Amino acid sequence: MDLSIHTTFLPHTDPEASLSFYRDTLGFEVRKDVAYGGQRWITVGPAGQPETNLVLEPPAMDPGLVDDERRAILEMMAKGSYARLILATTDLEATFDRIQATGAEVIQEPTDQPYGVRDCAFRDPAGNHIRINQVD
Repeated sequence: MDLSIHTTFLPHTDPEASLSFYRDTLGFEVRKDVAYGGQRWITVGPAGQPETNLVLEPPAMDPGLVDDERRAILEMMAKGSYARLILATTDLEATFDRIQATGAEVIQEPTDQPYGVRDCAFRDPAGNHIRINQVD
């Protein structure tokens, strides 16, 4: 099989704040910005990786959800326990310093994990947990 990750989704609660975080803080390219029904779906991705896309979408848009489920999703997002994304860099310390300098919310400074990974973590404006792993 020849499979790759093409697109994944993360919820946003404020499209402008999320756009600023992913574009200005993380340096992602904006690929699409689509408004529909009073909502926005923003597709971003790492520069030089046009085959990898992250869609920032309004939360709980699945039409099969009931109001209690939508509320639960928003509560989990507010706590930072709903969605996560793991990124990778070859220079964790410099990446951490650059992101921290923008005022992004730090969850964890660069740390050697007991499971063999060195990483750090931030929260995006919607509360999504963003981890960054050191890779060689």
